[in-house]
Amino acid sequence: MKPLIDPLEVAFSAIRAQGPGGQNVNKVSCAVHARFDVHASSLPEAVKLRLLALHDSRLSQDGVLVLKAQQSRSLEQNKEDALRRLQALVDAAAEVPLVRRPTRPTRGSQLRRLDGKTRSSQVKALRRKVTD
Repeated sequence: MKPLIDPLEVAFSAIRAQGPGGQNVNKVSCAVHARFDVHASSLPEAVKLRLLALHDSRLSQDGVLVLKAQQSRSLEQNKEDALRRLQALVDAAAEVPLVRRPTRPTRGSQLRRLDGKTRSSQVKALRRKVTD
């Protein structure tokens, strides 16, 4: 089961969005910075460790994950977008990575490889000049 993020653990701050916006660009703060403190969250310890191990520029050295959402012109839609993206990050960190177990080549595959090498060396030997 994937852990859900409590919206009360996320701190939102409204900021001005970048890019063209017409008359509203200098008046309305509709973009959102969502700050999520991984250390202080109610997530399981294993998920916290995997989140903190991410090499992501959005993760500060204090363990605070900062997401910026500015797709929409609505503050509420940007908050929902930030929460959705944060939940996707937590869901990805909640999946336990599979451990790769190295395998050994089978006896049959080794024999087939050696047989192919022998066959190609015989073909190349037949291309040489014939000497008496």
